[in-house]
Amino acid sequence: MSILKVGSKLKSAVCEAQIMVIRTVPEPLDLRCGGAPMLPAAEPAPADAALDESLAEGTLIGKRYIDATDRIELLCTKGGKGSLSLGTERLLVKQPKALPSSD
Repeated sequence: MSILKVGSKLKSAVCEAQIMVIRTVPEPLDLRCGGAPMLPAAEPAPADAALDESLAEGTLIGKRYIDATDRIELLCTKGGKGSLSLGTERLLVKQPKALPSSD
């Protein structure tokens, strides 16, 4: 677990996925991708890391991900096979807000 900072860039230890932190809370979070903890972008991935098949729905480039209580928001900067989660709680794709019509 680590405390995330806005603007931090992280990568998956088990796939090609990379994210940037858009919004977070000032408390330790267990951010994972494909079941493995996320790593700082400059840190090499461990050789023994393996993708958890139950968390392999994928991460889509350009999508924003939030938790169920909307405490954190992440932007996927590079897609991959692993799914983002906080511990075992899968993160959700943030739905775009509808813009008001201009009549």
